[in-house]
Amino acid sequence: MKRILSFILIVVIASSCTKGLQELNINKTSPISVNPTFLLNSALLNTSFIGRTVTIDMGVVQQIVSPNGGVLAGANFNQDNRDNTLGSIWQTYYQNVVKYTHDIISTTRENPDRTNLYNMARILRAYAYMVLTDGYGDIPYFQGGAGYTDQIFLPVYDKQDAIYNDIIKELTEAAAALDAAKAIETADLLYSGNIAGWKKFAYSALLRAGMRLSKADAAKAQATVQAAFAGGVILANEDNAYIRHDVSFPLPIGNMLNSTEAANFYLAKPFIDYLKNNNDPRLSAIAIRYKGATSGPAQTVAISTSAAADQIGMPMGFDNATIVAQAAADGLASFYDYSQADRRRIAKTTSPNFFITASQTKLLLAEARFRNWITTGTAEGYFSEGVAAHMDQMAQYDAGSAISTGNRDAYITAHPLEAGKELEQINTQYWISSFLNGPEAFANFRRSGFPLLTPNPYGQPNNPDVPNGTFIRRLTYPTSELSINTENVNTAIATQGEDKLSTRIWWDKP
Repeated sequence: MKRILSFILIVVIASSCTKGLQELNINKTSPISVNPTFLLNSALLNTSFIGRTVTIDMGVVQQIVSPNGGVLAGANFNQDNRDNTLGSIWQTYYQNVVKYTHDIISTTRENPDRTNLYNMARILRAYAYMVLTDGYGDIPYFQGGAGYTDQIFLPVYDKQDAIYNDIIKELTEAAAALDAAKAIETADLLYSGNIAGWKKFAYSALLRAGMRLSKADAAKAQATVQAAFAGGVILANEDNAYIRHDVSFPLPIGNMLNSTEAANFYLAKPFIDYLKNNNDPRLSAIAIRYKGATSGPAQTVAISTSAAADQIGMPMGFDNATIVAQAAADGLASFYDYSQADRRRIAKTTSPNFFITASQTKLLLAEARFRNWITTGTAEGYFSEGVAAHMDQMAQYDAGSAISTGNRDAYITAHPLEAGKELEQINTQYWISSFLNGPEAFANFRRSGFPLLTPNPYGQPNNPDVPNGTFIRRLTYPTSELSINTENVNTAIATQGEDKLSTRIWWDKP
């Protein structure tokens, strides 16, 4: 009997000792779910362009160049440097933008209370995929971002024409489905939930997608452009799609140019010369030169100048050995004496990152009107308004980059759209308007063939990746894909063409 009572007592004591322990093991401050609006904001922040877009995209279109190799090698040397430490748009977008937007879409698809968020995520994902496919060509699309939701860790690659068809569908459907009468996502970083703003962003991306197909499928291009224009695109700077950066969330390119690479990147001679030869007031708003600088530390404010007459661009085709003699031939103290993007104004860490602007949209409309794809307005009108919008936009980078109304209007009066030169003028202005948006400048240069640039001569005629007299046409797939997703990436290469910088993607027609 004593043994039975002892056993009961032990059980009671044990039970009382363990009571509540299960609750104690639960962390009541650790979240079990995340508001999908916060995921959207993370995706938006990661959509801002990274340092690699300077070494490749901006280098190909000859806006910015470095004479240095190593991690900075890329377009400056016509060199494939697919995995440098400045990062890859592939990793940044797939691991953040695609993943987060895919998760939002998966969790809000059936939720009638978050229908606007669902469609905002569709729009941002479509925009991100356009940047990715424009850079690489065939990419994982329909299975992209589905590692967590569908356990697809080795996604197949889709052909670019199929990707573009679906991007157009997604932008069209999502823009139409946005509804100001439903729940507004006021916490979003892009438009604070403003439905009209998101609609204009979507239709402006649709316009861009349509124009991208101008050589690949003119009929579809025209129909897409017309639908975008009818939907309502960005026509004023207050509607621009851009991310505001601050000291807590710095502009990635600005962060790079204000730290380790401050003295390593320079404005390219073709870009400087075009602005200078046309008396473009944007040159003084963009550029700075440290006259007489013989080193990075010698680039001080005391010897700096933003005067257009003082700006000298670094020529293409030189490395850090051969540029020494070239700088001397140009009358400079060293290559540190060439002009740079002003990292205290336009390229500061708190500068905004523009995705789609009124200037870009109006210039595309100028081309669409010239092609008679739309019938409203005039090509001349859209052209002038597009140039003016970009000049006005400069003040958003910094008050010191603002262009006066008088200088803006004088330039526009002196540079009207000329018969026989329309496509060249429109797309050359698009090149200027897309400064610091490397992926877009690179894409439109390949699509349009403008501005008229001379291929970077470095390493030619014996370059195995970029044949003599040609340009880089695409980005190469990351090593991680080649080593892990081998079968699928090899299938894409077999279909699209060699995994080289010189391989043309689907819409990039000669």
